[in-house]
Amino acid sequence: MVDVFSKKKRSDVMSRIRGRDNKETEGVVLNLLRRNRINGWRRHSPIFGKPDFVFYKKRVALFVDGCFWHSCPQHSNTPANNRSFWLRKFETNRNRDRLVTKTLRSIGWRVLRIWEHELTHKNQPRVVSKIGRALNLKTR
Repeated sequence: MVDVFSKKKRSDVMSRIRGRDNKETEGVVLNLLRRNRINGWRRHSPIFGKPDFVFYKKRVALFVDGCFWHSCPQHSNTPANNRSFWLRKFETNRNRDRLVTKTLRSIGWRVLRIWEHELTHKNQPRVVSKIGRALNLKTR
C-alpha cells in the first residue's frame, strides 16, 4: 500500500509517537511486583532516563527493555526495509541506555534492566528473585 504522506511528513508524524504503559512488558512486571508484594515503587517518575519503576528508598531504577527497541543480543533483528535508518536507531538507543545507566550509577542509583524475553511465565520467578536481590529483600 502506498503511503498517503510524503517521506518527510511520515517522519514527522512518527517522531511524535511516544511509548508509554506497555502492557506486554511493563504490565507483566507490574503484576509480578503486586503478586509478590514488592512495595515501594513508583511509575512515571521524573528521574533521568525515565525508568519504568523507581524504588526511591532503595535508590533502584528498574527498566524493562523491549528486545526489538533495545537490540537484545538474543532476539533483536533489523528490518530489511530502510536498514540504515534502523541500524542508526538501534545504535542510538543502545548509546542512550549506556548513558542512562552510567549517569544514574554515578549519582548513587542501582540500575536494574530486565529484557522482554525474561518475562516468560517460566522465567518469572527468576525475575522476581533478581528484583528482590537488587532491593535486598528476602524472596520466596
